[in-house]
Amino acid sequence: MLLLVDAGNTRVKWALARDDAALGDWLAQGAALHDGLDAAGAGWIEAGRSETGITRAIVSNVAGPAMRARLAALLGPIDTEWFASSAARAGLVNGYREPERLGCDRFAAAIGARALLPGQALVVATCGTATTIDAIDTDGRFVGGMILPGLALMAGALARNTAQLPQAEPGATPPPLFADNTQDAIVSGCLSAQAGAIERAVTSHGAAACIVSGGAAPFIAPALKLAHRMVDNIVLVGLHAVLLAVTASGGSSGSPVGDKA
Repeated sequence: MLLLVDAGNTRVKWALARDDAALGDWLAQGAALHDGLDAAGAGWIEAGRSETGITRAIVSNVAGPAMRARLAALLGPIDTEWFASSAARAGLVNGYREPERLGCDRFAAAIGARALLPGQALVVATCGTATTIDAIDTDGRFVGGMILPGLALMAGALARNTAQLPQAEPGATPPPLFADNTQDAIVSGCLSAQAGAIERAVTSHGAAACIVSGGAAPFIAPALKLAHRMVDNIVLVGLHAVLLAVTASGGSSGSPVGDKA
């Protein structure tokens, strides 16, 4: 049984898959805020125990050393890879100037996008606490990308740094572009900024295919004026692709890997 963990700035996402499962074919999955991590960990260990037990885990962690320590305590003796960006992995070449400095979540998301749509020019937008928008070329090279404040951070910055603007949150239905009230005007502006950055990336990358993921994706995707594919937990998809590539190669990745627990 494989355990995939994506520890982000706000939430920890996880999934369980059988060793021979197809990409993204998960037995169970979930997410928890950092404060709820212990309960989530108990849940995934119990879910794994109900099958054959978790024999291997892979973790993408951008939440810092304290989060790593908490996860390590939960994982205990499970054989764990702490996924890290490298020059190449699972069919993707890392074109970052210093490959190891690329966020491991961005690298995993790019690997997942490439695995889902091989041989295509791609833009993958992960919309969470921050929004990252990255490009992959047809040869499987991570070209680079952009990072901007996420939807909630944008709205929160206006509320914190202005005297009279409220904290605005998107609703189930997007507001009109030219809103007739302040709440909707803030939401419209923030959604337009997010969608505009994604659309610019896709156009600049030669009308590439577009994958959108992340907690804010359901709000941002309807604002896009281009074809796109919504994928839940693209980072977990990428981590799964990494482990499948290791299995296919007989247990060796053939490239630098993250350190072991």
